[in-house]
This record gives sequence, structure tokens and C-alpha cells, in this order.
Amino acid sequence: MGLANPNPLVSSQKSSDSGLQAVLHPLVLLTISDYITRHTLREQEGPIVGALIGQQNGREITIEHAFECATKRKDGEVILDAEWFGQRLDQMKTIHNSPQLDLVGWYTVLPKSGPTPSILPIHSWILSTHNESSLLLAFHPEEAVQHSAGSKLPLTIYESNYEVEEPKVEQGEDKEMRDGDPPLKLKFRELPYSVETGEAEMISMDFVARGAGNATVVETRNQKKITPKSSAETGLKGKQPLKNTEASDAPDNTQEAGQLSLSSEDEEMIAALNAKMNAIKMLQSRVNLLTTYLERLPPSYLSPNNATNLAEAQQTTPSHPILRSIQALVSRLSLLVPSDTPAYEQEMLSEANDVHLMELLDNVMQSITEARDVGKKYGIVESTKNHNKKLLDNAATLGSGFSFAGPGDLAI
Repeated sequence: MGLANPNPLVSSQKSSDSGLQAVLHPLVLLTISDYITRHTLREQEGPIVGALIGQQNGREITIEHAFECATKRKDGEVILDAEWFGQRLDQMKTIHNSPQLDLVGWYTVLPKSGPTPSILPIHSWILSTHNESSLLLAFHPEEAVQHSAGSKLPLTIYESNYEVEEPKVEQGEDKEMRDGDPPLKLKFRELPYSVETGEAEMISMDFVARGAGNATVVETRNQKKITPKSSAETGLKGKQPLKNTEASDAPDNTQEAGQLSLSSEDEEMIAALNAKMNAIKMLQSRVNLLTTYLERLPPSYLSPNNATNLAEAQQTTPSHPILRSIQALVSRLSLLVPSDTPAYEQEMLSEANDVHLMELLDNVMQSITEARDVGKKYGIVESTKNHNKKLLDNAATLGSGFSFAGPGDLAI
């Protein structure tokens, strides 16, 4: 007999009774955390609801991908937009068709105590329409802010379980006997889970771990304010130091800096380009690592043309599993070659020509701008020369009867 749970929606049965096991992938956690962060920072209305897709192999359910869902209110209850959800689910199934993934559950934000009655409309609709054994992943924000070492993930996975709700009978009272099957009530039973990471996900997690320290926040124009100088920065008798005087003499570029603030689209594009650049750098570093490993193998493992004269201490220890993995990787490189190689090379050449053409156009525009500046400066110099020449000509035509005052003459 299980312990009594204060939450009436949580089952008192043990999770090991069903034998069901969930396998969670890190990409799902990244998707959920990204959605919660955007929803919070943008102050969006409505609950945080998303779907989980994966596979079910016997008593094991894998949760491999997730996507956010659109909700709407109907009769005071929050439900999913059925038409939007169906289209989005079909798109995700089309994308992830090898292996074929299907809806295995959904996620939302819940307290540590467990599910609340507000989620029952969505869960019941998913059970009746898409998956009768749908899972519920509950994310606990209050645990996410606690950065304790070795702590478990701030989430709980529940499975749906229909149980007989027995009325509480006080001690000494007789229990009423009724004919027929007792009614069943939907309850949630906590499910054990494990985290499994694929090779592609390991690269993504490594990129996120390395790039988290470089994250920056672009301040808006209203947030950029000039901070008042403290009394410690001012000199004696109210005089400011030389650096402050020079700063005050320099033109104030605060408004210019505010006008150069990036828009949200530019920030997203820069973030995408940085992600691609870091991914290419990581790939290059891994290739260099494999190349260095192969170059430092003992001469007996290398061909005579590739042998190096390294000391025995500098040589790497051969590992046959690693060498087999490298050989398998090299043998799969032929699969990356496109079927229509001439068309692919022609397209790459066209793309390269477009890039070079844009660089040439940029150089031409810069040259035109510089030539225009030179022309303006030349026009100013020529106009000044013509003006001075006219003054000299006018002075010569007036004759010697008129004398112009010099710099040292006295006015009488």
C-alpha cells in the first residue's frame, strides 16, 4: 500500500509497477528552456505548453524532439488549437521520418507538488485524439534556479494511469457494497527516466557549454544613460581631472551609439552566423586532432611516404578501436559527394562569383565615395584661390591713390 499523497491527481502506486521506462534526450531540454526563456523575457500571455515526439519500443519510450504549441481559451479552460496542432504535428512527422517519430506526450510548467486540474483538458484531449498512453513532462522553475552541484534535473515525467477512487471510510464504519465496476479516475504516476545523448547532440551540448560564457545582452536606447561622476573622480576645488576634461571636449556620441543598436532580426542573424562559425571551428579542431593523432603513430603503422622522425616519447599509442572508427569515417566520406558533381561545382562557382561580385561592388562604391570627397575638397581649395585672386586684382585696379592699412599701420 502506497503512501498517501496530498495531491489527488498523483497516483499512490509505485512507478516500478508498470515497468515503463522513459529515455530523455538533451535536445528536448534545450528546446524547453529556450521556450521558457523567450516566453518570460517577452512577457507573453498564456501558459507554456509544448509537444514531445519520439518512439515507443516495447516498454521504453524515447523523447527525442519537442516543439511549442498554440493554445486558446474556451469556456474558461485552456485548450490546444486543434487545427494548428494537427498541421504542426504532421510537419514534424514529415521532417523526422527516419526513424519515424510520433507524438509521445507533452510538456508544461508545474509546481513540484505535481499536476493541477488546469492541465486536465489538454491532457484528456491528447489521450482521446492522438495517444492514449501520452506522457506528461512537468518542468519545475523553482528548482531550476537552485545551482547545487550534483542535483537532479528540475523536471518530472508522469504517465497516465486510470485507478479506482475508493472513498475514505473512517475506522469502525461499515463500507457500502455496490454492484458493477467502480468508476475509474485519471491519475498521474511518476515515471523513472534516463538521459541519453547521441553523437550530434554531444556536439550541440559542447557548443552550448562553450558559448554560454560569451553570451552578451544588447542594451536598448533607453537603457543607455550617462552615469553621474562620483565625488571621488573630481579634483580639488571642484576641478575635474584631465581625462574628464578631455572627455567633455570630445563630441558626445551617446546618441550615435543608441542609433546603432541592433534590431531583433539583426541579433538573430548574427547569432545564427556565430553558431555556424563556431560549428565550423569545432569541426576543424576535431579534424586537426585526428590528423595529429595519425601523424604521430609509430612508423610501423604508417606508409613509408608518411613516416615521421619523431622520438618514441612523442609518438601516440595506437588504439585499434579508434583506428577502425577513423577508417569507417573515411569510407563514409564518399557518401557526402553529390550525385551530380558538375552541377554542384557549377552552383558553388556561381555562389563564389556572386560573393566576389558583391566585394567588387563594395570596393567601387567606396572608391566613388572617396573620389567625391576629394572633389569636394578640391572645389573648396579652388574657390578659395579664386576669391583671393579676385581681391588682389581689385586692389591692383584701384591704383596707388588708395592705400590699404597694413598689419602695423596706425589709423589717423
